[in-house]
Amino acid sequence: MVEPWLRGTLTEVDAVRRQVLHALELAAEDVARWCAPLSDEVVELKPFRLPSVGFQLRHIVRSLDRLMTYAEGQQLSAVQLAALKTERDAGSREATLLEFAEGIELAAVRVRRVDPASYEVARGVGRQALPATVGGLLIHCAEHTQRHVGQAVTTAKVVMAMLDGKGLTDQKGLTAEGWDG
Repeated sequence: MVEPWLRGTLTEVDAVRRQVLHALELAAEDVARWCAPLSDEVVELKPFRLPSVGFQLRHIVRSLDRLMTYAEGQQLSAVQLAALKTERDAGSREATLLEFAEGIELAAVRVRRVDPASYEVARGVGRQALPATVGGLLIHCAEHTQRHVGQAVTTAKVVMAMLDGKGLTDQKGLTAEGWDG
């Protein structure tokens, strides 16, 4: 299948926001293909001590929320800071996939609201107010999302290969920390 950025879609949106939206669209498609089929138990496994697929999906959308908050000129809320601290906490497959889907959709809405004239507007990131711009934050939304989707897909493939390689149909032989066989 042709990747979203080559489909000729979203032409009503300027090129910067279009590419961010296409990155989010591709992320959703890759997660649906490679991560959604994993079982409840497998989604939180950490083969070879890699971060779990569940962690990657929670981290993606919670990071998007934080990055867009900075792009909008706001500071993080107590709720966002608390969510940051729980990204590694295991959750159900269903809850994780729902949080991911809703987070991607909300990020897309927020990206569409950004005024292209604001791309060079300075923004501070984090407690130290590290220098960034609205445009830089948007680009980072795309690259950060793609980096972590790639990690989630790789981890999903590793887990599936380990299960297939041992003729397993469940998590037998896999622990929360990795392969024990």
